[in-house]
Amino acid sequence: MFYYLFEYLESLDVPGAGMFQYISFRSAMAIITSLVISLLFGKRIILYLQKKQIGEVVRDLGLEGQYRKVGTPSMGGIIILSSTVIPTLLFGDLGNIYVILMLITTIWLGFVGFIDDYIKIFRKSEEGLAGKFKILGQIILGLIVGITLYLNDDVKSTITTIPFIKNNEFDYAYLVSFLGENSAQWGWVIFIFVTIFIVTAVSNGANLTDGLDGLATGTSAIIGTTLGILAYLSGNIIYADYLNIMYIPNTGELVIFASAFIGATIGFLWYNSYPAQVFMGDTGSLPLGGIIAVFAILIRKELLIPILCGIFLVESVSVLIQVSFFKRTKRKYGKGKRVFLMTPIHHHYQKKGYPEPKIVTRFWIIAILLAVITIVTLKIR
Repeated sequence: MFYYLFEYLESLDVPGAGMFQYISFRSAMAIITSLVISLLFGKRIILYLQKKQIGEVVRDLGLEGQYRKVGTPSMGGIIILSSTVIPTLLFGDLGNIYVILMLITTIWLGFVGFIDDYIKIFRKSEEGLAGKFKILGQIILGLIVGITLYLNDDVKSTITTIPFIKNNEFDYAYLVSFLGENSAQWGWVIFIFVTIFIVTAVSNGANLTDGLDGLATGTSAIIGTTLGILAYLSGNIIYADYLNIMYIPNTGELVIFASAFIGATIGFLWYNSYPAQVFMGDTGSLPLGGIIAVFAILIRKELLIPILCGIFLVESVSVLIQVSFFKRTKRKYGKGKRVFLMTPIHHHYQKKGYPEPKIVTRFWIIAILLAVITIVTLKIR
């Protein structure tokens, strides 16, 4: 909104109005605003949640310090959502298709997560929203993103970035090149399926990671910072040419959204760090993963997700290994066996006796290392 106001003021030659044309200035304002919203209004939201007795429902998992979390306000993802959306509306170019898609992603998955938390807390259901409905919501979002990119001529492309390859551009249409002239159309079908898969996988990965105080929040802040850097480089023709990476016009505007997202997660971490005063719930964890997934897709860096989101990947894979191994051994021996003491894998380390803050901090360190490797892949080919 301020973007258009100051654009108008600049046309009237008002001194200083031109500052809003700079992405760097608006990004700085976005991160400051998101921090202010999350820090100042976050406390009020937490008090409101406590007043309404919107507390965490904790199952008996036999973990140390588990019952300390009973009654801690949940649905704190509202703080992250508002601290991300409001600065974006204030400082972003709302006519930019990429910004529009990121706002849709945030609100859509926030709504799905809110329903899940509502069922858990107010209807006292441990399961919450049925898994099939969560996945349906993620699939619909993937379809919205994929079809929108297909229908918009300004951003219509099935080319993406593939790491560690010299000419690091990959066209999904190559996978169906045997179809000849129809390969371009079928390439979009593949792209849409890939979009759906990535949105679903990363969103659920973030949801699984949200099991320790500050773990998902801090990891998401690190990933968001990396994506913001990649968006700035990809949206700047000079840097893109210098680094020999794909130049994607208008993606620089995503830096404003990324800045708001970073400020929101860091601000939320003020209250979510150990010992947590509030939990984000699915209202926050589902949008976190969805935001990261869609953002990476928009800047054509989705094939870097296994590296950048390595924490989410390991958390998800640990669950898949545990469940599949247990079922296989149960069929074979009549009694299921486990690979890990407990999954997701952060609970495995809790069972081994590691203090919660130590696990979280070490996972953050690994996330930083993965973020650095992700950026380095731009030149390692």
